[in-house]
Amino acid sequence: MRWLNPLQLSKSWIEPNWRVYLSTQQPKLWFLAIVIGMLVSCAAIVFRLGIGAVQWLWLGTNSESILTAVQNTPAWVVILAPTIGGLVVGLFLEYVHPIKRAEAVADVIEARAHGGKGLRFWQGLDSAAVTIISLGAGASAGREGPIVHLGASLAKMLCEAFSLTPASKKTLLACGVASAVSASFNAPIAGVLFAHEVILGHYALTAFVPIVLASAMGTMLSRLYFGDIAAFDIPAYQITSYWEMPAFALLGLTCAFVAVLFQFTLMGTDWVARHVKMPLPLRPVIGGFLIGCIALYYPEILGVGYEATDKALHQQLPLAMLFGLIIAKTAATAITLASRFGGGIFSPSLYVGAMTGGTFGLIAAQVFPDMASSHGLYAILGMGAVAAAVLGAPVSTTMIVFELTGGYALSIALLLTVSIATGITLALHGRSYFHWQLEMRGIFLQEGAHKFLVKEVKVAQFYKPLPENAKEEQQLLPQGAPTIRLMDTLEKALKAFDAVGGEDIAVLDPEDKGRIIGWAQQVQALRYFNDKLISTNVEEHR
Repeated sequence: MRWLNPLQLSKSWIEPNWRVYLSTQQPKLWFLAIVIGMLVSCAAIVFRLGIGAVQWLWLGTNSESILTAVQNTPAWVVILAPTIGGLVVGLFLEYVHPIKRAEAVADVIEARAHGGKGLRFWQGLDSAAVTIISLGAGASAGREGPIVHLGASLAKMLCEAFSLTPASKKTLLACGVASAVSASFNAPIAGVLFAHEVILGHYALTAFVPIVLASAMGTMLSRLYFGDIAAFDIPAYQITSYWEMPAFALLGLTCAFVAVLFQFTLMGTDWVARHVKMPLPLRPVIGGFLIGCIALYYPEILGVGYEATDKALHQQLPLAMLFGLIIAKTAATAITLASRFGGGIFSPSLYVGAMTGGTFGLIAAQVFPDMASSHGLYAILGMGAVAAAVLGAPVSTTMIVFELTGGYALSIALLLTVSIATGITLALHGRSYFHWQLEMRGIFLQEGAHKFLVKEVKVAQFYKPLPENAKEEQQLLPQGAPTIRLMDTLEKALKAFDAVGGEDIAVLDPEDKGRIIGWAQQVQALRYFNDKLISTNVEEHR
C-alpha cells in the first residue's frame, strides 16, 4: 500500500472542493455582492430622502414622526395632499411607467423563478419614483416592497455585464434584496434571512456568504448616514409569568384571524377596483381623497406609520384608539394598494400587528390583572405574529422584530406567537400575500418546483426541429397525426403523449398550421424535465 505524504493528502482533499468552489463562481459572486450591497444601500438612502422631501412640501417636515405636524395642518391640506399625490401618480403610471403599476416583492419572486427575466432597471426606478410620491403624499403603505424591487433590478443590471450561471444570477438577485431590507430597516440579519426565506426559498450555503456580504454593506452605509438607531426604542419589557404562555398562544390565534382578514381585505378591495371601469389617472386621485378623509379622524394611518406603531409599543394609545386603528389602517392600506399607489405591506403588517397585540394585552390585563404582562409586550408579539403570517416569512420576520426593537428577551413568547399565527393562517388561507399575488398571475410556486416547471416549460425548449435541408414532404402534416403547438406547456405535452400512447407528436408551424417544424418526443420531454428538476435540487442544496 502506497502512503501519501501530508502535502499530497491535503491536496487530494482540498483540490476537489476548490474546483467546486470555482465552478459555483464564488469569487466573482463575493465581489459582485459587495458592489451590489453598496449600490443598493445608496439607492435606499436616496429613496428615504425622497419620501421625506415630498412630505416636506405639505407638512414642513421630512421626519417619519408626523402626527404633530398633521394635527397642526388644516383639514383641507390633509385631504388635498394625498389627492394631488394621487393625480401625479396616476399621470406617471399612464404616460411613463409601462406596466401601469408599481412593482414590489412578488415581482422579484417571479423574476427569481424565471432566472431573472422581467426585472428592468428603469422599471425599478419608475416603481421607486411612484412610491416616493405616494408615501410622501401620505399614502398608507410600507417602503420596503419597491426598494426591494429596485435592489433586485440593480443586481439584475449588474448580472448582465458578467457571464454568470442561472444559479449565480438568482443569488445576486437575493443579494440586492438583502441589502435593500437591511438598509431600509437597519436589520442586517433579517435582510439575510428574508432573502433566503422569501426570495430564494432555500438556505443553500453557496448563496449564504454573498448574501451576508451584501446585507452587511447595505447596513454599514445606511448606519453611516442615518446612525445606528433601532426603528423602535422600547422599554425593557419582561414576561411576568410563564403561566402567560396560554395567553401568548391565544394571541397567536387572534393574530392569525387578523392577518387573514387583513389579506382578504386587500384582495377584496383589489378585486373591486379591477372591476370598476375608470381612467387609470383617476384611480389614485379617488384613493388619495378617501385616504385623506380617513386621516381627518385617524392621522396615524398616513405614510409608513412608524410613529403610531411606536406609540403602541410604548403603551401610549388607549383601547378604543388601538381597536380603531386596526380597522382604519387596514382600510387605508387596502385603498392605497387598490388605487395603484406605490408601497409595500411589511410596515402596515407590523402596524396592524402592534395594534392587535396592544388591544389583546389591555383586555388580558383587565381579565387577569395580577398575571398579565404590560400590553406593550403584547404589542411587540402581535407585531411579529401578524407580519409573519401575512408575509409567510416567520423566521426573517421574527428576526426583524428582534432587530427593530432590540427585544431579544422575549424570544420564547415571540416564537410561540409567530408560529401559531403562521400555522393557523396557512390552515385558513393556505398562502402568503406574495404567493396570492403570484397565483393571480398564474404562477404557482408554493406547490413545488415540479408543479411550476410543467406549467412554465414550453414545447419550444425540448422539441426536435426538422433539419434545415428537410424535404418538402417532411414538412407536410401527415393525415391524422397528433399535433401540438410550439408554445404549449410541458403539462399539455405530457397529457398529449398519454393520449397517443407515447408516440411522437408533430409540432406545428405558428404561421402555417398545415406544416410542421419538428417533432416532440416523450423521452426528450421527460429528460428535459428531469434535468431541470436535478439542477433545481442541486442549486437548493449546494
